[in-house]
Amino acid sequence: MTLFVAALLIVGAVVFVLLVRAKDLPKPAPVSPVQHLDERKARIYEGLRDLQFEYRVGKLSDEDYQKTKLDLQKDLARVMAEIDAVLGRAGVKGKAVPARVAPPPGRLCPHCGAKFDKEMKFCGECGKPMREATA
Repeated sequence: MTLFVAALLIVGAVVFVLLVRAKDLPKPAPVSPVQHLDERKARIYEGLRDLQFEYRVGKLSDEDYQKTKLDLQKDLARVMAEIDAVLGRAGVKGKAVPARVAPPPGRLCPHCGAKFDKEMKFCGECGKPMREATA
């Protein structure tokens, strides 16, 4: 009897899987137009970190390090330019590059210039008060 119930469950599962229609499947998440470029940028940054580590350990000569670093930086500049072009920030005539908005007081340290996501009383970098004392 148990064997019969197990076989019935297996057959039911196989039939269920085989009868799933394409329209019943959930729609895939939309892919960002720059996702592949962001992934490439992350790989280049990782390569630069690895290169610097290998140079500091002594695995690379100064000449090899400088040449490889320059090549990776050129690749990174190309990828960043492609990202800007896709997002429309390439400085095309008639299109203005969005201005950077200064963070409100309490989010930008007046002493060291560190920026924070939320308002703070003391700087997380230098430890000084975020607002100048008024006399």
